[in-house]
Amino acid sequence: MTTESEYAADARQQGTAQQATAQQGTNARRPVTRGRLAVRIVIMAVILALLFGALYGFNSFRQKAIADFFASNKPPPTPVSVAEAKSQSVPKYLNAIGTLTASRQVTVAPEVVGRITQIFFESGARVKAGAPLVQLNDATEQADLLAYRAQAKLAENNLERARNLLRNQAGPQVTVDQNQAQLDEANANIKRTESLIAEKLIRAPFDGDLGIRQVNVGQYVNAGGAVVTLTDLSKLYVDFTLPEQALSQIRVNQPVLVAADAAPGLTFNAVITTIEPQVSADTRAIKVQATLDNPDRKLLPGMFANVRVVQPPAAGRIVVPETAVDYTVYGDSVFVVTPGKDPEGKETHVVNRVPVKTGDRFENGVEILSGLKAGDRVVSSGQLKLNNGAAVVPTEASALVPPQPLPRN
Repeated sequence: MTTESEYAADARQQGTAQQATAQQGTNARRPVTRGRLAVRIVIMAVILALLFGALYGFNSFRQKAIADFFASNKPPPTPVSVAEAKSQSVPKYLNAIGTLTASRQVTVAPEVVGRITQIFFESGARVKAGAPLVQLNDATEQADLLAYRAQAKLAENNLERARNLLRNQAGPQVTVDQNQAQLDEANANIKRTESLIAEKLIRAPFDGDLGIRQVNVGQYVNAGGAVVTLTDLSKLYVDFTLPEQALSQIRVNQPVLVAADAAPGLTFNAVITTIEPQVSADTRAIKVQATLDNPDRKLLPGMFANVRVVQPPAAGRIVVPETAVDYTVYGDSVFVVTPGKDPEGKETHVVNRVPVKTGDRFENGVEILSGLKAGDRVVSSGQLKLNNGAAVVPTEASALVPPQPLPRN
């Protein structure tokens, strides 16, 4: 049996345990002191500093690695064609747009009315002057001609008999005069009829090329009705205008260069033959006509022509290939090649963009008024891949020329 003393001992143990538990709860609710908070903040700041330092170091290392990569992996030099700026004479021209006209061109037409009985030509044929083209019906005139010739023969015989009688004093002078008048009248009728017959036969008025036939056999044509066109293509005129300021720079027999889109790559020589002796009040321009030979018939009347009136050349001008100039809205420029050496002593070439002022163009060349000097080496092809300071390798072949195909086995 449990004694009172044992009960008392258990009660003391339970009380001691409850006091210990209460003391622990009191300690758990005790607030954090400032010292401990400061220590925690310092620890967090150190951790953040280490994180940011590591991130900054990583970025710096990455940027340095990228820079070292690109520094050690420069793109290879670009192959380009190089030309030298030369000092030479530059041809000068007065440029204009003209129209080609025929020196002789007509629409063949009859002078009288009539019905076509024969056509002696084919469309597009080349004919000589006087060649018959079209015959109109002249049967009536031919009959009249026979009658007038008979009358003339009779009048001539009567005149001869009257003269014999007059010489023998057997006839009067008035008979001779009447017979002479009858003979003259008959001869006049003959000439008039022959003229009518000639009008019924239409001939080519000059050498030239015929156009498209516009009539047929049996067709009735009126006087002036178109039959065919006839054009002399052996010689053409070039009509063009120049501003009045150019009057002092042109003269008769001055050479002119003519080009047409219908004959690409060809230039025809002409000379000024006429200068209009007045200036147009509307345009303040001078009309000029040049003449050119066209033996191969490569030019036709009505074509537009690019006209260049030859002027005295300008000496000592800087010239580069036209492909060397880069034309932009910001101005014209060229890439000038400058030689140098790399750290290893090898020869290198770099390019620099240089603005230039251009002048006249001629024969794949262009005049440079400022920006270059004689002897400068410029890139003539391959500029699209270049920028300022780029390394290049001059090549002999032009970048504009396609490579030769490989031989087939």
